[in-house]
Amino acid sequence: MIHRAAQVIREEHAAIAAVLRTVSLLLAQHRREGTLPRFDALRAMLFYADEFPAREHHRKETELLFTRLRARTPLAREQLDHLDSEHGRGERMIRQVQHELTAFEMLGEPRRQGFEQAVERYVDFYLQHMAMEECDILPLAERVLTAEDWADLDAAFAEPAPAGQVPDAAYRALFTQIVNTVPAPLGLGAVGH
Repeated sequence: MIHRAAQVIREEHAAIAAVLRTVSLLLAQHRREGTLPRFDALRAMLFYADEFPAREHHRKETELLFTRLRARTPLAREQLDHLDSEHGRGERMIRQVQHELTAFEMLGEPRRQGFEQAVERYVDFYLQHMAMEECDILPLAERVLTAEDWADLDAAFAEPAPAGQVPDAAYRALFTQIVNTVPAPLGLGAVGH
């Protein structure tokens, strides 16, 4: 059975991964061509990679899915704690990437390598993080959560954002804006949010 909550997590992972991989592809293309990237496009992609996971995606995982898993099984508690700590680590890492982008934009070519290395570290880190959630945590959830758990999770994942938080539609609009900004050959438009 396909559960809406697990599907949402996978879809959100796909959108985040598409943005992160596109940043890497865009930087590689400009490095090959010896040109400067469009800093506005990079800022938008990095803002999405920072804002959406920190304010929406991680909250749903930690408060909804991970809490249910901890209540149902002791099997993955250490792994869940590790993933939660990685959420915080990832937020610090993406801010460093954004700082390096500003340095590259303001100070030019001497700061390109530092920015590209920060991007590479972050992309590798975050893709591994999402892989662990999809390969270990979601299959565990499928095995140990009850039909009632899934019904509650599916309903919670379908609810609009709480008051004071940005609704999913705003993140989808930002993703669409990014898709429309990035050159077509990079293929970001193939992934929906």
